[in-house]
Amino acid sequence: MIDLLSTGLNQLRDLMGRLGEGSFRANQIFDWVYRKKVTDFDSMTNLSKALRTKLREEMYFPRMEVVDKQVSSDGTEKFLWRLHDGEYIESVLLRHPEHCTFCISSQVGCALGCSFCATGAGGFTRNLSPGEIVGQVLLMERELGSQVDNIVFMGMGEPFLNEESLYASIDILHEPAGRNLGIRHFTVSTAGLPEGIMRLADSGRDLRLSVSLHSCDDRTRSLLMPVNRRFSLSALRVSLDYYQRKTGNRLTFEYALVKGVNDSKEDVERLVKYLEGLKAFVNVIPVNPVDSDHERPDEKTIDEFVKAIKSKGIEAALRYERGTDIAAACGQLRRQKGGRAWKEEGE
Repeated sequence: MIDLLSTGLNQLRDLMGRLGEGSFRANQIFDWVYRKKVTDFDSMTNLSKALRTKLREEMYFPRMEVVDKQVSSDGTEKFLWRLHDGEYIESVLLRHPEHCTFCISSQVGCALGCSFCATGAGGFTRNLSPGEIVGQVLLMERELGSQVDNIVFMGMGEPFLNEESLYASIDILHEPAGRNLGIRHFTVSTAGLPEGIMRLADSGRDLRLSVSLHSCDDRTRSLLMPVNRRFSLSALRVSLDYYQRKTGNRLTFEYALVKGVNDSKEDVERLVKYLEGLKAFVNVIPVNPVDSDHERPDEKTIDEFVKAIKSKGIEAALRYERGTDIAAACGQLRRQKGGRAWKEEGE
């Protein structure tokens, strides 16, 4: 059986050929799924009954069930999905005055173990299929009742550790005959895997790239992000230079500000020095509540940190996360309800 949501348009055209159908049938199916949000073959009424029967025999839609939905005081919505094998993932709908953004997961859990991130604390289980990534978007759009404006891969998991599914899902959602979401409306967020960054540069996909930095001191960054022990700041910088030479695109850097850890004047100086020569934008994010070991600095320290970056000619902005009250902000996603992991609660 073939997962329809993991299937690109050309692959679907090939299948139609094997079933003795014209390739235009693939376009009709893409229209039903990605424009009309239909996930039931029987409802595709411009297809013959015989073809609908064949499709049920050959293909399936991945099973994804919303088992919990929470709404923040700021309008942010968090979805907890149960997958076909009983695993759980979360994704988030961020509402802005003039647009909506989906924060999408690429893995069940995460293997990188960043110290301030609840997702990593739960460990890694498996990669998501392209269909499970696409399914988050499709089903959340159906819930929203309209099409989303932006998709950010900032949910559970490290996207570059699931590149095959990542790029397959983006290509499917970008397909003009279907969802037709512009390529610059996708943002991939990485903890800083140099090979992934360089492969993205070589791929020809003009995506937006966001890099979690959090410190420009190797010792501190390694404490916050164990991945730095394998890929140091110098190795990361080589890949960033390569990416920018290849694409010409500005890079966004995420910097989670932790009290007494990475919020000093010296930290600003290291950051400015590290970003020298790059077209960069820095999102300064007061760390989100996860545990007592990682506290937000006071308002004065936060304000001075942002101003100091800007005074050096680097574009920067302070970003307080949305959905913090429902644990939907960056670093807070996990498989939970009421503070306990769904996996532990049972079915």
